[in-house]
Amino acid sequence: MSARTSIAPGRSGRHPAADPSPAQPAHSLDHGEVAARLLAWFDRHGRVDLPWQHPRTPYRVWLSEIMLQQTQVSVVTGYFNRFVSALPDLPTLARASQDEVLALWSGLGYYARARNLHATAKLCMERHGGDLPRDLDALIALPGIGRSTAGAILTQAWNDRAPILDGNVKRVLCRLFGIDGWPGTPAVEKKLWSIAAALLPQARLADWTQAQMDFGATLCTRASPACAICPLQDVCVARREGRIAELPTAKPGKQLPQRETQMLIAQDPEGRVLLWRRPPTGIWASLWSLPQHEDADEAQAWFDRHLDGDFASARALPALEHGFTHFRLRIHPWLIAVNGPHAAIGDNAGLRWTSRAELAAIGLPAPVRKLLQERTE
Repeated sequence: MSARTSIAPGRSGRHPAADPSPAQPAHSLDHGEVAARLLAWFDRHGRVDLPWQHPRTPYRVWLSEIMLQQTQVSVVTGYFNRFVSALPDLPTLARASQDEVLALWSGLGYYARARNLHATAKLCMERHGGDLPRDLDALIALPGIGRSTAGAILTQAWNDRAPILDGNVKRVLCRLFGIDGWPGTPAVEKKLWSIAAALLPQARLADWTQAQMDFGATLCTRASPACAICPLQDVCVARREGRIAELPTAKPGKQLPQRETQMLIAQDPEGRVLLWRRPPTGIWASLWSLPQHEDADEAQAWFDRHLDGDFASARALPALEHGFTHFRLRIHPWLIAVNGPHAAIGDNAGLRWTSRAELAAIGLPAPVRKLLQERTE
């Protein structure tokens, strides 16, 4: 098969095959040679000691890919090792409680990933005999798995043919082929998928996937890429045209809105802190957190309904800023000693008194954990 022959991305064939002649570098280097050069670079410089590579099972590959969404390898490795020590396979994950899964994920952020991971494990038990399906469309149908993640699972777990298009790969392709426009737009993304599919080598699909991710993460980086030692420097359109800093085109900017919230740190005579279960949807869905309110009046009304104490004695602590993808949150914490709960609080499944020693085993949002560790000790 010619190196420029179109390759259908995935096993099921529902997704369209690649354009047989997507954008090419200006020089004569063909798609097969691009793959050959990157694989040769990977053999010398690639990351081959990552914990999910030994052993490289479908479960471990899937877990690592979900953790690596919007999170760097250096951050993920510790969380991955802790997670697989507690939940070593898909059936064990499916049987675990949501609280256990969220506690193991606590601090990694983007908690929808953990909830989707748990939901996918249960669906695999129900529909796929306790295993991840070896099929592109079946993988994409599962919660939290998009086309690129599905491709990474297929190639790394089974060495099947499927392209990937994560942030690192988008950056590399935009520079190498001189692709203008923000990669998040449908038209640009379609073009990049076509190129990614056409670049697939005939063998070593697992290594090819890892090579692309490593190349973007360690050499063709967002800032200060190492062009002088790049194995593709002679055919890179961005380098030839002096546009390394321009590509990929940045997302059109907009100022993030600022939101304010009040959080109550209520401590009983035993030093326990009152935690509140967040709703099942929205930010930090289903995590344990601190009672949260829009303003002080609402906080006092809630306090008077639930707790025995004097709200006027609450002490304001320094505000804490936390950034989300679409807004910034300024948290105003209030520390207050209480005599205890009103009688009904012990029967409320959405509230719990927690000792300091127990906090480490509970899934808490990162800023809430920071508040409890830094503001009240």
